[in-house]
Amino acid sequence: MMDAKIFFNDIYKSQDQPSDLLKAFQQKNWNSFSELDLPSIKHEEWKYTRIKNIFTEAIQYNLGKSDFSKEELAKGILPGTSNANSLVFINGIYQSHLSQLTDASEKWNIKTLNEASTDEDAQFVKEYLGCSNAYHPDGINALNGSFAANGLFIKVKKGKHLSEPIVIYHFSDSRSGFRFSQPRILVSIEENATATLIETYHKIGNHQSLTNEVVEICVEKDAHFRYIKIQNEGADSNHTGTTQINQLGKSTAHAVTISLNGEIVRNNLNMVMRAEFCESHMYGLYLLGGKSQVDNHTIVDNAMPNCLSNELYKGIMDDSSTGIFNGKIFVRKDAQKTNAYQSNKNILLGQNSSANTKPQLEIFADDVKCSHGCTIGKLDEDALFYLRARGISEQNAKALLLHAFAADILQQIESEELRNYIDSLISERLTLTI
Repeated sequence: MMDAKIFFNDIYKSQDQPSDLLKAFQQKNWNSFSELDLPSIKHEEWKYTRIKNIFTEAIQYNLGKSDFSKEELAKGILPGTSNANSLVFINGIYQSHLSQLTDASEKWNIKTLNEASTDEDAQFVKEYLGCSNAYHPDGINALNGSFAANGLFIKVKKGKHLSEPIVIYHFSDSRSGFRFSQPRILVSIEENATATLIETYHKIGNHQSLTNEVVEICVEKDAHFRYIKIQNEGADSNHTGTTQINQLGKSTAHAVTISLNGEIVRNNLNMVMRAEFCESHMYGLYLLGGKSQVDNHTIVDNAMPNCLSNELYKGIMDDSSTGIFNGKIFVRKDAQKTNAYQSNKNILLGQNSSANTKPQLEIFADDVKCSHGCTIGKLDEDALFYLRARGISEQNAKALLLHAFAADILQQIESEELRNYIDSLISERLTLTI
């Protein structure tokens, strides 16, 4: 196993000098990483996810641009997004020449974090870049922050409504060896704006890859924001991702996380409601096989009164796969009249499959409605018998029941073409024949 601090030290020192703001931010994070190192099973929040074991001497990490052609990347394009605003990242670095911006100048704009830290958005960057550190004070988050100057800033302008989503395509090139990527994105959804952000991940090559991403999003008053994350890279792909959505004014936020494949996947999703009358929804589906492991950590932080949150995560584990859910709901002292709901449901198909679930509530107010629950079990034998008695094969009967189990998560995806695409991936995984 490699010494990550020694390995990244030379890379950290060789970076181009960013603005003073980002230089200070990167130095602060590097100091944290040097002190904390990568998470191990000794860290309570990482006891099921051995991310440190992924790092080997063979890892490749470079900050240069790629010369991939659009033809090489076309296979990763999501159906129904031909008119979308498409942003392409290769090995964690934004590729403007491969991206498609349909209405960027009028309704929204993008620029590097380094540029944003020196212009009219500098105060926003100073205030909100790194806001996820408070919830995830660990080495892997700090490592990403140490290279934040290579990140991207996205702003949806006040009062603008994006009719097409912003789709971010993450590609890892592992053709020549183990590839490590660290995308960093800061997003501002300004007052009374409406936007959808979709992230999807792909890998080219037969070697392993690891993506370590941090996305921090701020949603202003009367804005409506939807976020979709789709993971289907392959059994030799690894992923650690932190997404934090800060609701700074009365607003709605809606997040869907779909995990279909990967060796080790860790998803951190935080909803932080910093204003009254915020509404948030969090949905997740993980469909696992082989030796895959998906670890979903969610946080809902009710800092102000009269907020509503609803959370539903579902998992299907086959073979020797492992599903992990750790959900926390905080209700702060001043957050009276909070309504917060959380549910995690799991189905075990394989004899060696497993699920670990830990729903948690920390309530410091006395006038709230909060509930949480979890289930772990097998397919309903009565429902299976019902379908078998009507001439449906055992394989298809199981697939139909599992598909129905996943359906209420898929219904949260507005785009019919995208929903049908993910539906087809699930049907393929469940070997459903019609």
